[in-house]
Amino acid sequence: MSGDEWRIAVVDDEDDLREAVVEYLSLNGYLVAGHARAADFRLAHEAEPVDLVILDIAMPGEDGLSLARWLKARGHSGIIFATASATSIDRIVGLEMGADDYVVKPYELRELLARVRSVLRRMPAEAAPTATPASPSGAPPPASTRRLRFGGMVLDLDARTLFDAAGVPIDLTAMELDLLTVLATRAGRPLSRAQIIELSDGGDGGDTERAVDIRVTRLRRKIEPNPDSPRYVKTLRGTGYVFVGD
Repeated sequence: MSGDEWRIAVVDDEDDLREAVVEYLSLNGYLVAGHARAADFRLAHEAEPVDLVILDIAMPGEDGLSLARWLKARGHSGIIFATASATSIDRIVGLEMGADDYVVKPYELRELLARVRSVLRRMPAEAAPTATPASPSGAPPPASTRRLRFGGMVLDLDARTLFDAAGVPIDLTAMELDLLTVLATRAGRPLSRAQIIELSDGGDGGDTERAVDIRVTRLRRKIEPNPDSPRYVKTLRGTGYVFVGD
């Protein structure tokens, strides 16, 4: 998929940085708009939604965390948080909010571009700008044959989408979808947290084992009948996790 099919917003009150990011990503083929305030982005996004937002956490007025909550309630836009703080607590809060990735200021523009490409590559099919429109019933696209079924749900590996029993897509972030794919395609095989990180992003995404635990918790809330007593994604004490299919 070429870059100009994706729309990106940069929401950051630092003018020089925002303008540099907008220019750099535009030169790499993306449609990019910059916004200095959360309120400006809200208006623009309501008029024309974007696929990915690079979002500063600390901004005057409404901060990035509040804006992220608003954004996640409105669709499948990816989020990359940017912050001047490198503390683990900020990263954990960002992941809890549903962020797809995280960069610490000051960051290299080439590193940001790599993370943008990684997040967009892993976006669920229904979020992609060129995705085939779903049928009125929400049924999975018939062309795909690589599917895993469990608990009435269908994980379509080609469409990169999880459907519920009624054929309606379940809203997973790119990282949650990666996690489910890694586990479900290795059903019955115990995986350590380090293995999950390596299999998810090649180990170059800056993930920590704590981040894996957070992502598992979020995934369970969306796919488990009872997240407190998981049926599919089980914890192996001292090891990691294992997926148990039907």
